[in-house]
Amino acid sequence: MDNNIKNSLSPSALKVREALLALGYQFKIIEFQESTRTSGEAAERVGCQIGQIVKSLIFRGQVSGKPVLVLTSGANRVDESRISHYAGESIGRADADFVRSATGFAIGGVPPVGFAHPLETYLDEDLLQYGKIWAAAGTPNAVFELTPAALEKATGGKVVRVKT
Repeated sequence: MDNNIKNSLSPSALKVREALLALGYQFKIIEFQESTRTSGEAAERVGCQIGQIVKSLIFRGQVSGKPVLVLTSGANRVDESRISHYAGESIGRADADFVRSATGFAIGGVPPVGFAHPLETYLDEDLLQYGKIWAAAGTPNAVFELTPAALEKATGGKVVRVKT
């Protein structure tokens, strides 16, 4: 693992830690000096396969305007038509302002938990093949390790096929 780890957590990473603790989890959040914004960067920092990185993607319902969270394997591209089917309406990629207002976090650091309001959440079935996975922890430099079962339980996400 990368040796450029920060000694203290940023406010956003602390917010994620508090959310995890409230859910009964004591996962260790690691905040790096360098970026973990992309799946490739995150996998390189923690020393895992790109598929073990959980990408948190926010979409917006085109009719309702509701935020939809898709937690997908870093190795996959999301099939938006599949997600539209699951969500019951067409969805589109959310812009940075919408992501921040819906989650409280910036793109590149959106965690799977810690939101002011619950989000409709879909979990990539491909993540279930791994014993350990890594998710963003509130900043584009912070991650934490967990199991797919813990991710499913913590988020209440529906396990589905998300890739094209």
